[in-house]
Amino acid sequence: MPRRGGPPEVNAGSMADIAFLLLIFFLVTTTIETDAGLDRMLPPIEPPDTDVVIKQKNIFTVNINKNGQLLVEEELLDLRQLRQRAMDFLDNGGDGSCNYCRGAKNSSSSDNPMKAIISLKNDRETKYGTYITVQNELVGAYNDLRNREAQRLFGRNFTEMEAEFLNPETPARIRDELKDKVKTVQDLFPQKLSEAETATSN
Repeated sequence: MPRRGGPPEVNAGSMADIAFLLLIFFLVTTTIETDAGLDRMLPPIEPPDTDVVIKQKNIFTVNINKNGQLLVEEELLDLRQLRQRAMDFLDNGGDGSCNYCRGAKNSSSSDNPMKAIISLKNDRETKYGTYITVQNELVGAYNDLRNREAQRLFGRNFTEMEAEFLNPETPARIRDELKDKVKTVQDLFPQKLSEAETATSN
């Protein structure tokens, strides 16, 4: 009786084809997300003859140090109070020209929302999570004020209208109706959030 040879060989000739097909499948079906970035507006260039005092009172300064502490208008502030302080600044209406502002009308604070600028500066060693949290609170201050005015004018929240307007699945007719409403509310409280030059630690 003849002896058997080694174990039978497995034909692996088609394995390369299968691997290639799987690679193509995953390349075609996988979605790659792209970062949208942060939308920020730099403050306008001031004319050379602008009074420095008037210019400074229209700037709300927020500094984040490397330990994550907030220095707002040169005073230490808890993060939980930041949104309300920013809203008080934006909604101040110090020069009396803003007929929809409900602030204290403090003459030493911002004149009106058109001139109010929030300046954010962070340390190079600031934690990214802290930086984003502060950003969210400042943007939230704008959104809260815009929501208030959108409710007053149109009976809807601004954030809902903006999300519906930006949604590509929203019908063109509805987007056209929302476009003017969204712009109207944005113009009442224009988002002027400036990223100042990053500070360095000593």
